[in-house]
Amino acid sequence: MKKPLIGISGSTTHLENGLFAGYNRCVLDQTYIDAVIRADGIPYILPFNTDDEIIEEMVKNVDAIILSGGNDIFPLLYGEEPKEKLGEIFPDRDKFETILINTAVKLKKPILGICRGHQLINVTFGGTLHQDLSYGENVTIKHFQKAKWNIFTHSISIDKNSFLNDIFEVSGIGFVNSFHHQIINKIAPGFKVIAKSSDNVIEAIENLDSENLILGIQWHPEMMAATDKYAHKIFKKFIDYVKDNKKYK
Repeated sequence: MKKPLIGISGSTTHLENGLFAGYNRCVLDQTYIDAVIRADGIPYILPFNTDDEIIEEMVKNVDAIILSGGNDIFPLLYGEEPKEKLGEIFPDRDKFETILINTAVKLKKPILGICRGHQLINVTFGGTLHQDLSYGENVTIKHFQKAKWNIFTHSISIDKNSFLNDIFEVSGIGFVNSFHHQIINKIAPGFKVIAKSSDNVIEAIENLDSENLILGIQWHPEMMAATDKYAHKIFKKFIDYVKDNKKYK
């Protein structure tokens, strides 16, 4: 069976000091690559750039995309001025990944958004964010953990009619890690909430169109996939969906 090509959005880092000060490098956490390989996909890094045609061509050459984590989303994209607790933004990356999303939708290629990717999916389709956890209502649990990255720290409740339903051992309940300070406020039209934390923070969303999966996850399963079977199952189920969707034989 042919393995599907999974495009993973990269970012860029700017070196500040030393011999290479001012030099930009393409970056992506290794855990995304490892999680895709372990789930029987072929990872392709989609390097950050601002050329619309190049970005569209990149999507044409893969079978699905994963939107990786990173900077805060530029709030003007959802009609808000920046608030005091907004973190570092990267508007050009917002543009880059918005084109990735829109092209994938046009070509009916599945999308998995992780953390920032989950938030950008919601914004791209008309939803909004809280620029910081403190701007949400009744947020009471710790959403940016101090525990090691591959350890789960809080529970989530899961919609039994969703992509995530059969991922965890106990139906309707899961356990996740957490490294974020922004959260979804208003969910985008055409999407439904499929997982929440105990303080009602939206932890996952899924589109209502059954023809092509668009899934957003607030936590970081790629960080846990090497040691946690449930995190691995998210990638495995997503890549199996891509195989079935593209009818690989």
